[in-house]
Amino acid sequence: MKSTLLITLFHLFCISLYAQQTIRGTITEADTNEGLPGASVYLSDNPQVGTTTNANGAFQLQIPANTSSSVLVVSFTGYTTQRVPLENTKENYTIVLSEDVNLLNEVMVISGTLKEVSKSDSPVPIEVYTPTFFMKNPAPSLFESLTNVNGVRPQLNCNVCNTGDIHINGLEGPYTMILIDGMPIVSGLSTVYGLTGIPSSLIDRVEIVKGPASTLYGSEAVGGLVNVITKRPNTADNISFDQFATSWGEFNTDIGLRYNLGAKAQSLTGINYFNYQNPMDNNDDGFTDITLANRISLFNKINFVRKDHRLFTLAGRLNYEDRWGGDMRWTRTFRGGDSIYGESIYTKRWEVLGAYELPVKEKIVFRFSANGHNHNSFYGNTSYNADQNISFGQLTWNKVLGAHDLLVGGALRYTWYDDNTPATASIGGGTNNPSAVWLPGGFIQDEITISKQSKVLLGARYDYNSIHGNIFTPRLNYKWTSKNKKDILRLSAGNGYRVANVFTEDHAALTGARDVVFLEDLKPETSWNTNINYVKKIVISGGFIGFDATAFYTYFDNKIIPDYLTNDNQIIYTNLNGHAVSEGVSLNIDFNFTNGLKIIAGGTRMNVFTVENDENGIEIKSQQLLTEKYAAVWSISYPITKNLVVDYTGNLYGPMRLPVLGKLDPRPDTSPVWSIQNIQLTQQLNDRWSIYGGVKNLLNYTPPSNSIARSRDPFDKEVSFDANGNALPTPNNPYALTFDPNYVFAPNQGIRVFAGVRYSFIK
Repeated sequence: MKSTLLITLFHLFCISLYAQQTIRGTITEADTNEGLPGASVYLSDNPQVGTTTNANGAFQLQIPANTSSSVLVVSFTGYTTQRVPLENTKENYTIVLSEDVNLLNEVMVISGTLKEVSKSDSPVPIEVYTPTFFMKNPAPSLFESLTNVNGVRPQLNCNVCNTGDIHINGLEGPYTMILIDGMPIVSGLSTVYGLTGIPSSLIDRVEIVKGPASTLYGSEAVGGLVNVITKRPNTADNISFDQFATSWGEFNTDIGLRYNLGAKAQSLTGINYFNYQNPMDNNDDGFTDITLANRISLFNKINFVRKDHRLFTLAGRLNYEDRWGGDMRWTRTFRGGDSIYGESIYTKRWEVLGAYELPVKEKIVFRFSANGHNHNSFYGNTSYNADQNISFGQLTWNKVLGAHDLLVGGALRYTWYDDNTPATASIGGGTNNPSAVWLPGGFIQDEITISKQSKVLLGARYDYNSIHGNIFTPRLNYKWTSKNKKDILRLSAGNGYRVANVFTEDHAALTGARDVVFLEDLKPETSWNTNINYVKKIVISGGFIGFDATAFYTYFDNKIIPDYLTNDNQIIYTNLNGHAVSEGVSLNIDFNFTNGLKIIAGGTRMNVFTVENDENGIEIKSQQLLTEKYAAVWSISYPITKNLVVDYTGNLYGPMRLPVLGKLDPRPDTSPVWSIQNIQLTQQLNDRWSIYGGVKNLLNYTPPSNSIARSRDPFDKEVSFDANGNALPTPNNPYALTFDPNYVFAPNQGIRVFAGVRYSFIK
């Protein structure tokens, strides 16, 4: 009996062996031919039969017999999945995986070289942010959306009207150029007021370059640039809709529509509407915590179908905004009066931009833009009315000659500006004398491919400013890429310049809270910048990790720094008698795991200061006002279920030097460490509808309630002054303060709940 059982078991064992087949193989990487450890290998029709590769990328798999019709699936995060049909007699397989550039966040960019190239191929370091990133913390404007970008800080410039600008690596807003589709649309006067109203439904991505880009873009791109790339009509949703509201009474609506205009044109229309009409004074200073606003923006973009796929696109935007902030008792009947204080601003704006590729054999493209900005405002009883028109045209020729990728271009910019300030007043009064500035220029860049791993970019630009004369800006970039494309090193050096117009750039010069004093004719600012950028991609079995580290240094000559401290009642403008420096390091880390967890985190440590010679020639070093010493941002996303995602976003800012009003001012001259944090849940209902909601400013952080100096006496009716215009201490003004809304480092808006709905439809 026992022998019969043993014989039976032996036969079953032999049948089992015969019924299985052993296959072996190696999974290698296409670029390096090295083995990939931790790759998944399994049968398509029976995923239970599977294994992972060892440290050398090798695998061994026992599969049932007669499975020659099965398919072997090989996958590895960051690489394109391979499906290999099994063969009856084959037992050894070599399978090559190639990088999936989409999984590694590889996108096309244009901001660094004015040509569309992959992000990793660009010699200029560029950061790219997609609508998915901004949806993690929805906001009614691009200005607010940038709060979670490392090294970029939206700075509020006024506690009353809440206007602001974008700081990059600690440099003030006038040093940042804002582009739409590569055209300098948001500049000059609208640098302060034009960052809102860009419909988010039309944004394809936002490209950010840190450091001077004057070689390609001219003045204003000293600190860096923010390039808003709008969607192409042929790739956008047919219909998109996004609306949300907050517990403070804010309502924001974004609508996108795509449609054909005949057989040879496709159109994309975007509408943004924002409304907030609920005055709140939680800090009990008698003033609105945030401004009330009613804003509508219309954007339309048309792509024309042409022979040989040549480019022709035309776009336009109309923007209207009515905003006010101030005393809680203010109504329009008090506009311009001196009894109840309010800051009321009406802005009307139009923009046209486009690109046309010439019908010739060579790659020659003409890009153009024009915009007009009308500004009608009162800051208390101080009127500021201004009109600005800017026209811009640029012709580029791109030619590849062996290892040289040449780009040659010519540009012409015309800026016309008129207002009711001394900036455009005629000598002796009478008719105004508007400012008209012509800025023709030309540039050339040569991207030289030294080898498969190395590139050099040489560039130079010459501009002639009709007021300031000749301006020359060179630059040099070098990029090295490792053989496996996991490491990228970039070295950059360049020169930048900026021609300043105080009244179009500095909100404090407009409010009337202080007198504006010019000690001399302001000269163009110049700067030299160097930075080192290192990018590292690490692929692991459970996902991939990306590191992006940068060290930067910028040296300024002729820097224009508003002096708030010499005289409490004045803003004094002059070119710095010395130099200024912005230096620091930044690090971005991007984690993507196969379980759906995504973490984007970054930090910047910076030192921004001026060195000025006093009347005795002694150098005096001082930190720049309203510039944090360090900052951190983060965005963490995790899918709780297949269709429910939680997003936790936030930022943290270190101490800043603040503009106090003299030695008696009781307010701290340095800000505390502060943080704004948010959480959001998004539920995908189906392939078209989703709902979302959450809490903004979880910590309910707001700046001190006395941020507005003497908010109870905004017209300084009870302030006594000495012969030099300085406030004197009196019994009802013991700290010798004047009304001043410029002591602002953080938003006044506290914790609030928000909820919204999104819809998208593609035929």
